[in-house]
Amino acid sequence: MVLMIRAQLDKKKTDVASMFDAVARRYDVTNDAMTFGISRLWRIEITRAVDPRPGERILDLAAGTGSSSVPFAKAGAEVVAGDISEGMLAVGREKHPEIEFVYADAMDLPFDDGEFDVVTITYGLRNVTDPHLGLREMLRVLKPGGRLVVAEFSALESRMLNSVYKEYIMAALPTVARAVSSNPEAYVYLAESIRAWPDQLTLSHWILDAGFDQVKYRNLTGGVVALHHALKPAEPAA
Repeated sequence: MVLMIRAQLDKKKTDVASMFDAVARRYDVTNDAMTFGISRLWRIEITRAVDPRPGERILDLAAGTGSSSVPFAKAGAEVVAGDISEGMLAVGREKHPEIEFVYADAMDLPFDDGEFDVVTITYGLRNVTDPHLGLREMLRVLKPGGRLVVAEFSALESRMLNSVYKEYIMAALPTVARAVSSNPEAYVYLAESIRAWPDQLTLSHWILDAGFDQVKYRNLTGGVVALHHALKPAEPAA
């Protein structure tokens, strides 16, 4: 199944979910190893971008085992951690019983309109079968004036280095994954999905097209990861 995803990059929801089910137990450890610990620094910057506040209701999509959700909860926000991998959700519930974990397909979110103050998705938008539909759903469940934060692997600021980097990803990620992961083939797919993902400006236009405004982005580690921030337009005054 994973080999099929690698070859076609068609991101069928059931295939992606099964792939993450297979790596759930060691997912956080593998991520730290593959990024040489830099992912922890990225998480700090993501939390700053989300700016969680006491009493806010935050939807954390592609939350996996909940590592990204914990800082939001510690800040006093009410966090819902959503994912399509039941394996990831099960591990998350064991590790973080204080957080609500919910099966949540980004293309068909099980929430009412205007339910959240913030919606964030970390390294997960590129795994959504239709990211345009996913962004529209995120807009729907946000309150007017609500915040969107998308953290995703992106393009390096240097075009020359970007080409080298993409080739490095294809060689390095599967190699490291073979040493630390129970399912290294899954990381071949992840490497390919990073290489195929559009750059910062393209994603910015996608977010605008979904109906958000005040879209901006900030690069981390020279563009290895980009943080996109946007707002749902406020309702016009009566």
